[in-house]
Amino acid sequence: MKKYFFLIGIVTTVFFSSCTKTDTFSSADLNEYNPTIVGKYIVYNLDSTKFINFGTKDTVIKYQVKFQVDAAITDNLNRPAYRVFRYIRKTAADSWQPDNSFLMVNTTSSLEFVENNMRFIKLKQPIRSDFSWKGNVFIDTYSADSEVKYLDDWEYTYENINEPLTLGAITLDSTITVNQRNEIVGDPSNVLSYSELNIGVEKYAKNIGLVYKNFLHREYQPPTTIGGTGYALGYGITLTMIDHN
Repeated sequence: MKKYFFLIGIVTTVFFSSCTKTDTFSSADLNEYNPTIVGKYIVYNLDSTKFINFGTKDTVIKYQVKFQVDAAITDNLNRPAYRVFRYIRKTAADSWQPDNSFLMVNTTSSLEFVENNMRFIKLKQPIRSDFSWKGNVFIDTYSADSEVKYLDDWEYTYENINEPLTLGAITLDSTITVNQRNEIVGDPSNVLSYSELNIGVEKYAKNIGLVYKNFLHREYQPPTTIGGTGYALGYGITLTMIDHN
């Protein structure tokens, strides 16, 4: 099976001394792009992509979700951390319902986010255009029974440092983009062959936090008999900020 990867090459701090004048660099602390303050919240429109009818059709279900920093705690390594609650509702007319909880750890050199027992390195110093790191290195993608092998070897890369961004009616003065993955396996247009899509990108705004997220994992299995029907597996989410404090 041939894989086609569209990944940006690694540029580490070893090369910082040789940067050209066209390089973009931010000396910002990670807290500036992801404030860890108890009571801080962000509200998003959530588009959830699911594959229904035994994977023969994809559909998008819309919600609103709110992520709120609940309390300062310590993690299992006795490091300072924050508990984050997620609330969900169908529309703005509905009341918020508790949905899930997460752990966020700012080590000053990296920002870790623990979701469903998986630890992601969301941000890492230095915040510099083209700086890359292995964002999923703490996740078990290699065991025989791992259900998230598609997360293996993702290379997170910064771009668009300190760039403005418009989300609907909201204009943000300074944001950074983290490209996590843009992978195509096989030919998705060919319904007679296996294909896979893995897409991940996040955008963070200064003094706010995560303002946009797009994630998609889709595996297509071709029909096993002549005249049969193929099917897709996976899921996707898009978060777009609509409010914050």
